[in-house]
Amino acid sequence: MISTFGALAEAPCQDPAYRHGISYVLPLRYRPDFNHFAYANPAAPKGGTIRLPQMGTFDNYNAIVEIGRLAAGYGAMGSLVYDRLLEDSIDEPASAYVRLADGVAVEPDYRWTAFRLRAGARWHDGRPITLDDVLFTFDVIREHGSVALRTALADLDRIFTFGEREVCFVTRPGAEPNPILPFIYGRIAILPKHYWESRDIAKTTAEAPPGSGPYRHERAVFGRSLIYARVPDYWGRDLPVNKGRYNFDSVKFDYFRDENVQLEAHKGDVVDVREESISKNWATQYDFPAVREGLFRAELRQVTRIWGLWWPVFWNLDRERFRDIRVREALWLMRDFDYINRVYFYSFYNHGVSFFQNSDMAHSGPPSPKELELLRPWRAHVPERVFTEAFRQPPNDGFGTNRAHIKRALELFDAAGWHIRDGVMVNKDTGEPFTINFVFVSPFGIRSNMPFMAQLNRFGIATTARAPEVSNWLYRSRTGSFDANGQNYDPTPMPGLQLRNRFGSASADVDYGQNWPGIKNPAIDSLIESVNTARTADDLYAATRALDRVLLWNFYFIPGPSAPGLRLAFWDRFGEVGSEGLSHVPYVDAWWWDAEKAARVEAGMASLK
Repeated sequence: MISTFGALAEAPCQDPAYRHGISYVLPLRYRPDFNHFAYANPAAPKGGTIRLPQMGTFDNYNAIVEIGRLAAGYGAMGSLVYDRLLEDSIDEPASAYVRLADGVAVEPDYRWTAFRLRAGARWHDGRPITLDDVLFTFDVIREHGSVALRTALADLDRIFTFGEREVCFVTRPGAEPNPILPFIYGRIAILPKHYWESRDIAKTTAEAPPGSGPYRHERAVFGRSLIYARVPDYWGRDLPVNKGRYNFDSVKFDYFRDENVQLEAHKGDVVDVREESISKNWATQYDFPAVREGLFRAELRQVTRIWGLWWPVFWNLDRERFRDIRVREALWLMRDFDYINRVYFYSFYNHGVSFFQNSDMAHSGPPSPKELELLRPWRAHVPERVFTEAFRQPPNDGFGTNRAHIKRALELFDAAGWHIRDGVMVNKDTGEPFTINFVFVSPFGIRSNMPFMAQLNRFGIATTARAPEVSNWLYRSRTGSFDANGQNYDPTPMPGLQLRNRFGSASADVDYGQNWPGIKNPAIDSLIESVNTARTADDLYAATRALDRVLLWNFYFIPGPSAPGLRLAFWDRFGEVGSEGLSHVPYVDAWWWDAEKAARVEAGMASLK
């Protein structure tokens, strides 16, 4: 049996050495005989309901297409109703273990990945899950899938089956070694071929397809709410990756059109668990009677998610004035993050000081010997501070202008050929005024940078700011129609090719690339290649930390805030394993209904009323 996307290759997947999991640069935490994830409780009781909020609405149950608004629970990479070949472990940076597969093998340079399908897996209608379902899923994604899914599979050359229940994914010739590929293949939800054969998978659907996972779609008020029921005889309930998980009898999603209404619904006990996204709400909205009585909890949870840099300001290096590092440093000195954080964000955020913030890939302190080994050949292209100190935000107290920073900024402007004449910052030779046109994706970007722009205006730099419609913002960003902009950087634990697209010289002049600042720096290109070729944790961390320093001390970006943790708010009805070092809080799949706590909440609420 061969897929429609290529003929059987001669060499790939010969005698694969199957394992129980895969990882990137670090060893697997769990041994082949592990019984359950450490953050799951195999003795957890089954029962109860968890109610979760969603923003917007939904009109579609087809997970692969671009159009429509997909119903929560039917995701193509993370689903309540579908199984996937591998299951990510959230207490490791980048590891996954067999789920629908019972073995996985990866060629050392990621030229192929093989999976052995687990016997006994079945759909909710009782039919067995087969290799045909696997081939069908990837074929229809490559033909009809969303841009995001097709892009994720861009380096997949062909798929073929062999043996009785084995499948091989072959990387296209000439593709860069990409450690993400086996994880992508493993994460994609496998779809039921027999269901879709009589339906058009290229279109949205208002009919909920059957699945194979721990929950099945029970009912919906279309566009407003969804309820999923636990499958008591779920075929995979006793797998090590599933044991102690998926404990609620039902999962309900309620949809909201307004965040304030969603917040009040949560306080009114319409939903159970929420991640608060607004710092003002966190500071002002969680002191009500149920909180004071211990019935409702609002906690800052430490997670291992890589925060990266949140919407840093960056400069268009196609503009000659921003090519001078002295100008970029002067602008950096003029932005008082501590004031913005205190006045606008209730002092909630930390300083953003790394593109890999909150991970072992982030730099700290002076460079290590291994970092220096990578940096020394590029000394002529690298600011001297890279070799001696960690990057930091300009120190401020958040109350009033730091005169020393302004004095130093004006000295740098002067050295770069700019000075203030009649209240206007102008070029000494040409008389050209220094202006900056800021373009942001949303009004939030304008609001949070208003103190910065006011400071620039105070010293003769005229600024304008706009937040156009998103498609127009994307067009401006991709075509360089801006002086300053903001772009979120949220790296993965396997960041190599992502780094090349964001910061590599080759992507600076490519239409619709993501190197929007236009960075062209041979030292950065070399360090990105060191990231891509790393096969050990020591090599990876040395390369990312050195790259981190070079990007930041060149002042291509002015970092903004970074979260100190995850803001979790919930009614105290649930049990959980008190695990640390998790990438997120697994309240949907690893918490359970605690009848004693729930009774306490009900009694407490009755007394408050």
